[in-house]
Amino acid sequence: MSIPNSQMELPSVAQHECPEFGKRFSEKNKLTIHFRVHTGEKPFMCTECGKSFRQKQFLTEHQLIHTGEKPFMCTECGKSFRQKQRLTAHQLIHTGEKPFMCTECGKSFRQKQRLTAHQLIHTGEKPFMCMECGKSFTQKQFLTQHQLIHTGEKPFMCMECGKRFRQKHQLTAHLLIHTGEKPYACTECDKQFNKRSSLLSHQRIHTEVKPFVCMECGKSFSDKTYFQRHQRIHMGEKPFSCTECGKCFITKSHLINHYKVHTGEKPFFCTECGKCFTTKTKLSGHYTVHTGEKPFACADCGKSFVSKGNLTVHQRTHVRE
Repeated sequence: MSIPNSQMELPSVAQHECPEFGKRFSEKNKLTIHFRVHTGEKPFMCTECGKSFRQKQFLTEHQLIHTGEKPFMCTECGKSFRQKQRLTAHQLIHTGEKPFMCTECGKSFRQKQRLTAHQLIHTGEKPFMCMECGKSFTQKQFLTQHQLIHTGEKPFMCMECGKRFRQKHQLTAHLLIHTGEKPYACTECDKQFNKRSSLLSHQRIHTEVKPFVCMECGKSFSDKTYFQRHQRIHMGEKPFSCTECGKCFITKSHLINHYKVHTGEKPFFCTECGKCFTTKTKLSGHYTVHTGEKPFACADCGKSFVSKGNLTVHQRTHVRE
């Protein structure tokens, strides 16, 4: 591709046209700025960090990161922004206005770029591809986040405990552990959560909605995590391996419980007799010895048992019959 250098005279016509793609501009200086997309020229450099920009206004906006200045403030809630367009987009939260509508499904958005990204769902287009593994994404930001998996980079660090995260929202959610804050409350039972996703998952208990259906056995789940965990049963996948003995498990919690076999740790003890157990589930099962409760009943003969394991053994007698 032949690209004129920045010193060359660009076409001077009533409509200033880009010789590369034919895009037209009303002013010559706008064409000059646009042409830097083709030349790669970024003449405006930040003296703080060395980052360069195609336009002076982008440099000016960028420099506010270093000064910490946020000159554009929302009069409704007091939140401040570095850029005017960010403030304008934010103000739509208060008005409830979503001016950008998808012509395919009618869904509306506050920002044009959100609509553009959404439309790729309908076209199936995923223009941003990872050069490491070939996985494609609808948005550049998703690709950027994904690439951190390959680099192992976790740029967001908790100043309380030193734990690091790949994404800022993961750090934000983690910080609530230290503050004890649970800003998401269920309107049905007042139970509170530190993550919105946890609240949404919990609310399905009240609505009894189970949108995640296993195509193998038809079992439904209210929570996506439990659904994905269940699918490993069918795939035979056991991604969590014990470094002591090599035994593999479907879930991380099962692996953690298994480690207690090697450490000898039994943190759950019976207040009745003092007997200790590796898991809370085993302790709960043990308590029925003291209460006399037999919650597991045989559907064939009605006989009841203290544990599910005992019921399973008993049911084999009916199979032999």
